Amino acid sequence: MPVEAIRHTTLPRVKPFERLDEAVAPDGTVLELCRHDGSYVIRVDGEELMSTRRHHSEEALATLGCASIANVAGARVLIGGLGLGFTLRATLALLAPTAHVTVVELVEAVIRWNADPTYALSVDAMRDPRVTIRHDDVARTLASCPATFDAILLDVDNGPEAMVTEGNAALYRDAGLRTAIAALRPHGTIAYWSSDPDARFERALRRVGLDVTTHTVSARPNGRGPSHVLFVCRRSSVRPG
Repeated sequence: MPVEAIRHTTLPRVKPFERLDEAVAPDGTVLELCRHDGSYVIRVDGEELMSTRRHHSEEALATLGCASIANVAGARVLIGGLGLGFTLRATLALLAPTAHVTVVELVEAVIRWNADPTYALSVDAMRDPRVTIRHDDVARTLASCPATFDAILLDVDNGPEAMVTEGNAALYRDAGLRTAIAALRPHGTIAYWSSDPDARFERALRRVGLDVTTHTVSARPNGRGPSHVLFVCRRSSVRPG
């Protein structure tokens, strides 16, 4: 290409990230809510944690975790981690009018962002009469609710490898897994979202007495972009050794 042509070539403009708000997690980690090219993104240390452009796996968490209780009267579901509300909305679409969903979110600002009509994230879902939003540590909520839930959907942090709050890692260790099991009703399901495969975590699930099915799910319905892993678990009929 001639030098003159190169000089006048127009490069595509990179659309900037517009920082809308900032929040601090209990351990001091800073989260940012940003807008980018019409989508919303929550970032941690400049890295994308979640986005309104890539949410298919969060919806699949609800679909797989609630498959056995879709339209069951009085079903009770706990969602750990509000995120950008995709798991909540998908759960509500599956459940009966008499069901109840408790959403537990550790970072108060994430609740506020979802409830803000300016951002059009989860306002309607949070106003659904079936929904209770709790600003709390999900481990504390689980410990206080023995034999309560038909489904527990945990999308906390980045999965077993914590990205936001190191304290979240306790949910994925043996004691945290047993706490979640104790909060289940007898035939309940626990589903865990993870950004990546994790053989060690899968072994831990089996070690505490769960049957596990893993699902690799694209972040987008068209199959493009990264894939995430869902661990869908039920109590095993074989006692753990």
